[in-house]
Amino acid sequence: MSSDRQAQAERRLREAMAQLLGGDVPEGMKCDVTSLCTLSGVPRSTFYRTFPHVRADFEEQLERHHASGSQPDPRVAQVERLKQEVVGLRRRLSQKKSEVIELQAFRANALSQIAAQHEEILALRRPPTDVALPRLRAIHS
Repeated sequence: MSSDRQAQAERRLREAMAQLLGGDVPEGMKCDVTSLCTLSGVPRSTFYRTFPHVRADFEEQLERHHASGSQPDPRVAQVERLKQEVVGLRRRLSQKKSEVIELQAFRANALSQIAAQHEEILALRRPPTDVALPRLRAIHS
């Protein structure tokens, strides 16, 4: 490969690298070496053989992105965000299930108390049976 063609290929690789690391990942691609080679038009074999310094730079920058918590590929970042959201939703669902169980137990207890109070009220409304009332003495003045 002539030095002029090699310089052009490296320029295209660096442009593609900036695009991918900047978050502009085309549909169907990822922020990886395969996509880097595809975007730049440089065959992977040529990339690995002729541009190991570009590969090292790409992997280093990619690692820095990951270490800082950012993700150049918005789809990967979205997947990670959605995974965290699912974890949170599962936690909330578990809490809600526990609350439902507690409320069902409370309801059963309340219904039992209401039924007992209803029976007591009915018993108090029944006319007395065989109850002898004490006689009052008449007071004469």
